[in-house]
Amino acid sequence: MRRTCLGMVYELAKKDPRVVFIGSDLGPGVLDDFKNDFPDRFFMEGVSEANIIGMAAGLALDGFIPYVNTIATFLTRRCFEQVAMDLCLHNLPVRLIANGGGLVYAPLGPTHIAIDDISLMRTLPNMGIVCPADAEEMKRFMRQSADWKSPLYIRLGKGGDPIVSRDEDGYEIGNSILLRAPKNVLIVANGVMVNRALSAADLLAEKLIEVGVLNMHTIKPLDKSALKNLAKNVSLVVTLDEHLLTGGLGSAVLECLNDELGTGAPQILRIGIRDQFPEGYGSQDSMMEAYGLQPNQIAAVITNTIE
Repeated sequence: MRRTCLGMVYELAKKDPRVVFIGSDLGPGVLDDFKNDFPDRFFMEGVSEANIIGMAAGLALDGFIPYVNTIATFLTRRCFEQVAMDLCLHNLPVRLIANGGGLVYAPLGPTHIAIDDISLMRTLPNMGIVCPADAEEMKRFMRQSADWKSPLYIRLGKGGDPIVSRDEDGYEIGNSILLRAPKNVLIVANGVMVNRALSAADLLAEKLIEVGVLNMHTIKPLDKSALKNLAKNVSLVVTLDEHLLTGGLGSAVLECLNDELGTGAPQILRIGIRDQFPEGYGSQDSMMEAYGLQPNQIAAVITNTIE
């Protein structure tokens, strides 16, 4: 997904002279084609994330559209003040490409595991947040990204994830995509949790439990209209978060349905990471298992809730 996203930055730069790339101490070979073809629009800075946010803000004020790329925890925790004051306060069109959203960097431990990034970015006025489900959806999103008028936080998986999005569904920032129509249960997910939601739905179908799946690829602005209309006709809404339960997709859905439907809202089951820092090291899949985020675990929790 990361390779696809960065490749799309290069494609955008070919067509739009406003597009600028800024990296923070990334490995050799990252966007060499961009560097060779547009050296005056390619910047690889050192370990200075707060500084490059200010740099991106200055370029945006001069009419450029900067795409900033580094590790998710560095973009959110390390330079939160600069993102808030330099980008969001002035509502500048800077794109924050966040490597390793969620549990991707499990081998590197808690300092690199981004399980609070969505929560941090959701608090900021003007900030948009997108979590594409796979590389193909990333392409569709990136084609629209240059024209978005405000800051964007782009949460990346590690790549190599199953392609579950469909070209015929199109893509529009802020508009969710219904992948399976619900009967009594609706799962809302984004990022790599979409493929796990679909797999869990397959397992539940074997038990004659028909579950809908809504790809909420944009967390902010949230597609409140679609969510409200679907929730009116189900008895259970399940949210999946590769993130802390605090402030993630589940929180956004819960807030929306409380505000829109009040006491008429269905039961809401949030599945995600409890209030804790990750412990130990491992793989993304092993940590998904530890936090109950694999398809068989999701299906089991939904079955128990229904029963």
